[in-house]
Amino acid sequence: MSAETGSRARQRERTRRALLREGRRLFTEHGYGGVGLSGIVEAAEVTKGALYHHFEGKPGLFHAVLEEVQGEVACAVAEAADAHEDPWDQLRAGCRAFLRASTAPDVRRIMLVDGPAVLGWSAWRSLDEAGSAHHLREALTGLVEAGVLRPQPVAPLAHLLSGAMNEAALWLAGSGGPESLDDVWTALSGILESLRAR
Repeated sequence: MSAETGSRARQRERTRRALLREGRRLFTEHGYGGVGLSGIVEAAEVTKGALYHHFEGKPGLFHAVLEEVQGEVACAVAEAADAHEDPWDQLRAGCRAFLRASTAPDVRRIMLVDGPAVLGWSAWRSLDEAGSAHHLREALTGLVEAGVLRPQPVAPLAHLLSGAMNEAALWLAGSGGPESLDDVWTALSGILESLRAR
């Protein structure tokens, strides 16, 4: 690769990063519907042509921002779970990490509020399945197989717990934020405990 080609590649990546950064900031502050294309390119200090070079307009940029946010949440969940040896403790730590991450304004607005509305439920669920929901299903499968959880179908259980955590995250965001996390965690812990084999 020539020096000139390398320089152009670095510039393209800087442009892409600027669009993602400013898009994320604006979508968080104003919501998807409150952000115009001209505002995004002005904030990122690029042209509309540059945005269309990297993304399919505002919807494409939002999709990329949502993937970035969901990826960060999935990493936070996996990191919290991996800090424990016991599979039950891993599940609990991962669930709590998801709730904690979801109190961030950008996660709430982009992932939980605008994500399903902008992409549509099916497309949003597909992204969720590839991230946090996938880890949750794997953890539950391992716990059922190990006899820690009562024998039961894992797929519907994973969807139910995922839905409960998404709703809890939205409730947290609208009713006091991080300081209410302990109350939500107490309720969710009770649900998790009720699934354990006795």
